[in-house]
Amino acid sequence: MRFSWKREPGCGVRAEPTPAAGETPVPDRGEFVENRAEGVCGTVVQAGTITGGLHVHESARTPTPRQLPAPPARFTGRAGELAELEAALRAADAMRPAIVVLTGPAGVGKTALSLQWASSLNVPDGQLFVDLNGFSLDEPTDPGAALGSFLRALGTPPDRVPVHLAEQAALYRSLTADRALLVVLDNAFSAAQARVLFPASAASVVVVSSRSRLTGLVSDGAHLVEVGPLSQSAAVSMLTATVGESRVAKERKRSEDLVALCGGLPIAIRVAAARLLVRSRWSVRRIYDELAAEQSRLARLSSAGELSVQACFDLSYKMLAPAAATLYRRLSLHPDGEFGGEVASAAVAGDAGELLESLLEASLIEEPAEERYRFHNLLRLHAQQRLRLDEPPAEVSATLRRIGEWYLATARKADEVLTPYRRRLPYVHSVPPLEVRLFDERDEALAWLELERPNLIAMSKALLHHGFAELAWNLADVLWPLFLLRKHYRDRLAVDELGVEAARRWGERFAEADMRKRLGRAYTIAGRYEEAEREYAASMRLWAALGDQRALCDTGRSFARLYWDTGRLEDARAQYERVAAAAGELGAPRLVGLTLINLGLILLDLDRPREAVPRLDRARRILGEAAESDPYNAARALVASAVALCRTSSLAAAEEAAAAGLRAMTSLGSVNGQAEAHLALGEIAGAAGETERARAQFQSAEDAFRSLGSSKAGIARQRLSALD
Repeated sequence: MRFSWKREPGCGVRAEPTPAAGETPVPDRGEFVENRAEGVCGTVVQAGTITGGLHVHESARTPTPRQLPAPPARFTGRAGELAELEAALRAADAMRPAIVVLTGPAGVGKTALSLQWASSLNVPDGQLFVDLNGFSLDEPTDPGAALGSFLRALGTPPDRVPVHLAEQAALYRSLTADRALLVVLDNAFSAAQARVLFPASAASVVVVSSRSRLTGLVSDGAHLVEVGPLSQSAAVSMLTATVGESRVAKERKRSEDLVALCGGLPIAIRVAAARLLVRSRWSVRRIYDELAAEQSRLARLSSAGELSVQACFDLSYKMLAPAAATLYRRLSLHPDGEFGGEVASAAVAGDAGELLESLLEASLIEEPAEERYRFHNLLRLHAQQRLRLDEPPAEVSATLRRIGEWYLATARKADEVLTPYRRRLPYVHSVPPLEVRLFDERDEALAWLELERPNLIAMSKALLHHGFAELAWNLADVLWPLFLLRKHYRDRLAVDELGVEAARRWGERFAEADMRKRLGRAYTIAGRYEEAEREYAASMRLWAALGDQRALCDTGRSFARLYWDTGRLEDARAQYERVAAAAGELGAPRLVGLTLINLGLILLDLDRPREAVPRLDRARRILGEAAESDPYNAARALVASAVALCRTSSLAAAEEAAAAGLRAMTSLGSVNGQAEAHLALGEIAGAAGETERARAQFQSAEDAFRSLGSSKAGIARQRLSALD
């Protein structure tokens, strides 16, 4: 026998029997009746016989259980989840009950959602509900006890309820084989605990909620619905429904900030709202200020009554196996944000795949993308709390170091692919890092650095704070190729400042000199010229003390750039000439090539393009020979040479060089380099009288510069205006 679901006006869903091919039609199980006057839905049951000899119940003898608790009074949001539940019901296997499993972390509102949706399903033959106590101070409900209560609700006299679980289950299947029931199993502990309570009829609906994913129920046809935190608008609506529209409207922005501190978690919002409700003179800002302190937030979101975020999380934590609990605690050392599975392995110094699955199963971490994980912000605070209570301080430090060293080991691999010519300081790992990634292609290495950029920056800050200055400096240093190719000016400034401080605490003069040179350039780009000059001077003093002539030359090149950016063009040209000569004497061809690029560009700014051309040609030859290890600067030389050729009317050669430079910068993923190439191509097109092509190139340059927050967007805009 198959059943199809039909939505009835005012009453919800109707289960309608449809005989299968070759099956003898049976008397209708009942007419689904709507009493509009009284607003009641019910079933008029007709006696009959189902294939297989089971007898249809008679309404005169059998009660219709209505055990479903009332839905929440102030339910808000969840449109997406409700739509998914409806879709799951429509797509359910017609040969078995429709089963949905609501899964999510403690306090996220699974029970509220299940009751809200279940209350819309007015099935003919009644509702059964049980709290299975899967995550509570009491023991999980015994399946036999739950079955016994269901059997009695279905009309079995107490003295006829079997003693043994197998007999109870058999009787339950018989009693439910021809009924359209709604069965709500709240707070389930395991798939086995829930499965025995599934009714036999394909016309029934089962709603299970659990902090565990209960993936074992998928083989029973279950559809899993992940319940996450409320959206900001739904969370504010929930707060408003409790404390009143006027109170929230008066402090709308602070109310939004308050629910953000609660992480959109309904239980946390309810606690905060309850505090506002009983303190009618308190402002929303007062509660927000109390919750702003991370160390005390969980305590303040745990009332003396039944609502306690702390208690909910503690119960989930206690259910973990010791190894999974260890990983849960230690992952809280990772800065807020997403992380990969390798971080978990570093945290426990071993393979963490199964442990991550345990945390996902318990809804203690989330998986927002494939092999990317994160904490809910309140769960992260809880994990940090357990770390302080349950983990020895020495292990906390060792774990943080292992995580940082894994990031360094993998970032070094990316750095070596992107900028193999750089000088690097050796680093000795505390333990050999596990699962270090290798990169075969430049774009793969660059993409990984881009993805992990927030984590690398945050980890370097955390490591410096915990006294790991050497490791913090190395993480700051290894970000150089990303800043070279993608710029990220604000991040670069913050990282370089941190790098200088880390080097000072470490006491390593080479590290400090190198990072001060980098910081000087970052200050120059930011227009903070006095600070830039101070950093360059400090860097040169350190290089002189170390006797590193090549580094002195390189920092002198940076000093010339400072002169250039402050309008001292002739001073900049003279400085570049001196650096180029000194680098040649030192036998440093790459440094000669880099200096010649800048010397050629400064000559262009001095309107001396014929002097620029031979210098830029030489730069192209030098850097072209090293293009395999440093393709970025080889491409820079091409673009700079194109501009010089254009200004000496060699338009065909200029076009060829600029196009080659654009292709190279595009393949390298350098947005700034592409913008420079578009700027050159626009100038060449303009010189050739091709106004529309020039306009398109200048527009592309402006868009790219603006995406980087570069002041050069103004140059592109000026050239567009000049065309007009």
